[in-house]
Amino acid sequence: MCTHELPSGTVTFLFTDVEGSTRLLQQDGAGYADLLAEHRRALRDAFTRHSGVEVDTQGDAFFFAFSRASDAVAAAVQARDALASGPIRVRMGIHTGEPILSDEGYVGLDVHRAARIAAAAHGGQIVLSETTRRLLDSEATIRELGTHRLKDLTEAERLYQLGDAEFPPLRTLDATNLPIAASALVGREHELEELVALLTSGTRLITVTGPGGTGKTRLALQVAAELTGSLHDGVFWVPLAGLSDPELVPAEVAQAIGALDDLVGFLRARELLILLDNLEHLLDAAPAVHTLLASAAGLRVLVTSRSPLHVSGEHEFRLEPLPPGDATALFVERARAVGREVAPDRTVEAICRRVDGLPLAVELAAARTKLLAPERLLERLDSALPLLTGGARDAPEHQRALRATIEWSYELLDATGKDFFARVSVFAGSFPLTAAEEVCGADLELIEGLVDSSLLKPLGADRILMLETIREYALERLADSDQAHEVGRRHAEFFMALAEQGYAQRFAAESEWATRLELDHDDLRAALDWLGANEPDRALELAGALGWFWLSHGHLVEGQGRLAAALAGSRAAGRSRARALTASGALTARLGDADAGRARLDEAIALWRVLGDGNELAAALDILGWLLVYDSSDDQGSLEAFEQSLELFRDLGDDSGATRALVGVCQVLVALGETERAESLSLELLERANRDPRTAHFAFHFLADCALIRGDCEEAAKRYRQSLRAALPLGDLLETSFEVQGVAMSVAGLGELHAALRLAGAVEALWESLGTWISVRFWDSLLERYIGAARAQLGAEADAVWAEGRALAFDDAVELALAD
Repeated sequence: MCTHELPSGTVTFLFTDVEGSTRLLQQDGAGYADLLAEHRRALRDAFTRHSGVEVDTQGDAFFFAFSRASDAVAAAVQARDALASGPIRVRMGIHTGEPILSDEGYVGLDVHRAARIAAAAHGGQIVLSETTRRLLDSEATIRELGTHRLKDLTEAERLYQLGDAEFPPLRTLDATNLPIAASALVGREHELEELVALLTSGTRLITVTGPGGTGKTRLALQVAAELTGSLHDGVFWVPLAGLSDPELVPAEVAQAIGALDDLVGFLRARELLILLDNLEHLLDAAPAVHTLLASAAGLRVLVTSRSPLHVSGEHEFRLEPLPPGDATALFVERARAVGREVAPDRTVEAICRRVDGLPLAVELAAARTKLLAPERLLERLDSALPLLTGGARDAPEHQRALRATIEWSYELLDATGKDFFARVSVFAGSFPLTAAEEVCGADLELIEGLVDSSLLKPLGADRILMLETIREYALERLADSDQAHEVGRRHAEFFMALAEQGYAQRFAAESEWATRLELDHDDLRAALDWLGANEPDRALELAGALGWFWLSHGHLVEGQGRLAAALAGSRAAGRSRARALTASGALTARLGDADAGRARLDEAIALWRVLGDGNELAAALDILGWLLVYDSSDDQGSLEAFEQSLELFRDLGDDSGATRALVGVCQVLVALGETERAESLSLELLERANRDPRTAHFAFHFLADCALIRGDCEEAAKRYRQSLRAALPLGDLLETSFEVQGVAMSVAGLGELHAALRLAGAVEALWESLGTWISVRFWDSLLERYIGAARAQLGAEADAVWAEGRALAFDDAVELALAD
């Protein structure tokens, strides 16, 4: 469904669902499919006849939208009458509101409200909200059903029935002590479904864990609400935030469920759910909880806690922050509640990312839109904790501000845990266990303690993350200690050693090490920042070690900026300066200043000669060769540089280095149009590749170039795609983009003009985003020959097709290029 077809403004929603579908399936067997299909035809016919637009359908449920409430009601009546003589009975709920219409469809609580109203009805019954009732003709036969609490836990509202038929009481919340929520739950549909399924299929103890502010209480209350009516003796909420003595937990439970004397005896013959809310500071009560479960077979216990109970039979359900779409929807709803209409745009998405998608933080941020537009709010979120305050006064004190909810968890740690919490904040991104052990002097027990307290998040593959909002608080604790400098030094030492390992392996295991350094890029940046402020000569060493990675992974602007700063900040000579100049020269040229890049490379080469380092000299000459052919169009100078590099590598007995130099020689032969020699050398490179993806990538690329030059576009397309597949594991965006361009030219020659221009447009957009533009004489002539001709053939249509390509995500352009 295209969103431009959906009604906007005041919209009436109609939800339907089949009553007793499981029973019907068992009763009719294979015939149920025919019954269901007939039911769908009848409903679609009725709804579309009254101008309804189908928003969604899942299984035996429908979701339609109408511009007018009267149309929705007329459609519901026709649908009900059409099914009256058959075995299928459909419950329907109708609600009118003013939802937000986004690119993904409707956003807002009105959608949830309509679904809840439908869920409360019985088969054959049409239930209306009060807003819909007010919009209907007074002649309609409508029966008031009184006020009801729906399972979204918000305040009771008046509901109405269309027609005067008799039905059982609505399926709303019955007697329970569950509190009325201030607002409906946004998102968490999958978590809600999973928790309800666990509790109804035999799991008797579930602990919902997660950092403060993830919405554990709100989700657990919603789970309890969903189970209301399904357990014979009810659902009970036991709030524990204000309790300080673990021994009093059983007494709190007894008070909540009305067990005046013998709690175990009271529970033994009953089927009920107890929600123990905020148990993290009362974990010594865990054995008592286990005793209750062992004594009462019909008891189920749902716990919210920042730490698990660690008792047998416990199912820990770790609640993560909201995904981006749900976080944005929550922000929009809460901003609307304070009178600010905002669109779910990139600014709102950026705000939600900055606060880690934590529901409490999102809500507190949205509340600030009463005074600050989202753009101004985002500018102030560099330091989130002072801004994210002012939560609801009826919330527990530790949930009224983000700082308070983090501080609550911090105060539950022992002295050793608090010390480690401060030290581990030195990591700027996700980090490996070994880093925590080496930098912070931690052991597995300490790390597990912060994971259990939901202050660290395990990511798999032995990596851990501290959410940025939690880290901001932890950094304050580190700054207040006397160990900030020492921890910073150890952090920089660890990541310097990692970068040096990567530099040593940059040819032998380029893909693996580039991927690893990308994972740790945030911490490498932090190490550079610390060294730049404290040990500038070592900052130069680290920047030089990372130059190849920045070039390979497309961090061109950042890499050149950091190298320039390191070179300016250090007076060190020798190896560290030569290495930084080598990388800076390559990056500077790739960003468009070939002359400055050449000057830095020449200086680096002179230094390597003085230092007598043949390996580094040969590598620098290889880099110079690429600069000359790609950035200066100096084919002859490039060939000389590659041949010098090749000779040095051969003298050193470095076969892999010689292969890399041969790649450069082959590139120059292609540029010079010597395709016979280039093809012969390319086939030799394929034999020498020996599972090296970069050498294979270049060999396929040169074979494709030769085919394209002689006009064999089918062969060129095949070879460019082989080269593209070989390039992808390297993570080198620029090399990947050349292959996409190659495919674009090839398919243009095969007559696929639209695909060609889309791919070429996508590459142009990528280069702009990287801050680069590469002009190679022979390549430019091929682009004009094929892409220029395609544009001319498409005429006035070409610009629009090119724009479509520019709008493509580059990953999608790669998929398009690989599609035969």
